[in-house]
Amino acid sequence: MKRLSCALLLAVLVLAGAAPLSAKRGLGVPDVSTGRGFGVPDVSAGREPFVVSAAWLAEHLNDKDLVLLHVGVRAEYDAAHIPGAMFIDNQAISTPRGEGLTLQIPSVEQLKETFETRGVSDSSRVIVYFGKDWVTPTARVFLTLEYLGLGDRTSMLDGGMPVWIAENHPVTAEVKQLARGSLTPRPRPETIADVAWVSAHLQDSAVSIVDARTEKFYAGDPGGFSRGGHLPGSVSIPFTTLVESETSDKLKDIPALAEIFRAAGVKPGSEVVTYCHIGQQASFVYFVARMLGFKARMYDGSMQEWSARADLPLDAARPAPPLAPKP
Repeated sequence: MKRLSCALLLAVLVLAGAAPLSAKRGLGVPDVSTGRGFGVPDVSAGREPFVVSAAWLAEHLNDKDLVLLHVGVRAEYDAAHIPGAMFIDNQAISTPRGEGLTLQIPSVEQLKETFETRGVSDSSRVIVYFGKDWVTPTARVFLTLEYLGLGDRTSMLDGGMPVWIAENHPVTAEVKQLARGSLTPRPRPETIADVAWVSAHLQDSAVSIVDARTEKFYAGDPGGFSRGGHLPGSVSIPFTTLVESETSDKLKDIPALAEIFRAAGVKPGSEVVTYCHIGQQASFVYFVARMLGFKARMYDGSMQEWSARADLPLDAARPAPPLAPKP
């Protein structure tokens, strides 16, 4: 990405008030040309990187505390996965069906069991990756580990299995039997925003609410829910715009991601709150927001919950079409 002109850089900093805020917090002025510090404060300090390359993983594949989690279709995992990886899907990290919203964060006890049976311990270094094009479910696993207090030791494999295979690294059908982990959960409830919190912060200038769905849903397509539209004041960052192409789920580089957030209207230094249909696509935008240095939350109920509440406002709202009569 080309560097911004000095005049434009000055305008961005003056408009956002980034320089005084950074100086006040002792964090320095954000580097607009690289996207680093755009979120202010830099939440990545003192933690493992958010993404690792296939080359890095190949070098560390036999590390004693490494735990690999494969996200995707079970049959594909059984056919081929990265050596040592354990399978995980959204069902394992969600409230049991019929007991809450779709894909809702479950009890800490359930999550502790889920991850311990996959070898995760207090000392683990966790890498999550997707089998094919499952970048949003993989981000959901990351979000869940962050909620459980393991986020600073968790990274995503950039490009997932397709990149791993393209770089000629080994795969296997053998399922390794790992020793059960011993995990001490340290829940971070502030990772998740509930409907009351979101409703109370719709007009908060320190909060940027981000709609992670594709454009047609932001514009009003109900998408199977009772009402369509978007949360008042929310900006649109479709999750599909954060990867390199329709055929590659490899993340765009930091400057490009920062520019997408800027262009959408996300304010430097604000707290980012993401939502989508049921909280999966929003998990990926949450992940990128954290990469950019933002404090972030994910609204778990998302449109499934919000659209069902007639007392909650929606912009550009359209009702769902009536059901077709039965023949």
